[in-house]
Amino acid sequence: MTQASSDELVERLILPSVKDLGGGFEVRRALPSPMRQMVGPFIFLDSFGPAVFREGEESIDVRPHPHIGLSTLTYLIEGDIVHRDSEGYVQSIKPGEVNMMTAGRGIVHSERAGDDFRLQGGTAYGFQSWLALPTELEETDPGFQHVEAGDVPMVEGEGATMRLLAGSLNGSKSPTKVFAETLYADLVLEAGARYKLDTEHIERAMYVAEGTVEVEKQDGSFGQDQLVVFQPGSEIVIKAISNARLMLLGGEPLSEKRHIYWNFVSHSKERIEQAKEDWRERRFPGVPGETEFIPLPGR
Repeated sequence: MTQASSDELVERLILPSVKDLGGGFEVRRALPSPMRQMVGPFIFLDSFGPAVFREGEESIDVRPHPHIGLSTLTYLIEGDIVHRDSEGYVQSIKPGEVNMMTAGRGIVHSERAGDDFRLQGGTAYGFQSWLALPTELEETDPGFQHVEAGDVPMVEGEGATMRLLAGSLNGSKSPTKVFAETLYADLVLEAGARYKLDTEHIERAMYVAEGTVEVEKQDGSFGQDQLVVFQPGSEIVIKAISNARLMLLGGEPLSEKRHIYWNFVSHSKERIEQAKEDWRERRFPGVPGETEFIPLPGR
């Protein structure tokens, strides 16, 4: 569901759709939406959890699947997920860490709960986003980067804690490799705290993961699972009505429209058709040690 806003500071309010990834594991998908495909380079934003899995219970098991033309960024607040891909990278991601996989011309990966999590149970809570690559870099070499929690820039003060997952914000810069001007941050606010979001980036939005917040000089409040897209250039001061957690995202819009089908993103419809055919015919590389795969939708 998407609602437009005519208020000066807010361009659009988006309510996510709910998708079942199998085994009862649901995600809330804020981007793309029918009325807003992208915010900056972000073309996909999923939030999941908090979801509690009991000991030995079926858990997160996303079988190998392909991507082109984008980078995927995974961030956990709780849980343990193991990434495996066709380039040979195997990496567990734990709370506070960042996994950035660049698909470029093509990569295949799986995402599964870690062994200890699967055996002992636990809570899974986090976000996965996709950043579309600039046209000239859509066919770049695939790659992977893991950023430890201690290497994620963190700024604290006056009831606010900001962790910069990618890009830049308010004078801080993340070590996560991005290919276009980007903003992506985890912002935790105590009740009553304020945070000023600077105007460095052309497009900016906040996803309310927990709690309720207001935007100064803007009527109303914003609650859990709402994506609020701000007007370019507007002076944004966020105030927490209760304890709150926000994902801040944005950056510079790409120069060309993007087409998206399943896990494929490109400025070219023909390139997406080629990727579909390549996956049907199993021409993508495999993930070492895995034989399962997710079929192309409709097959």
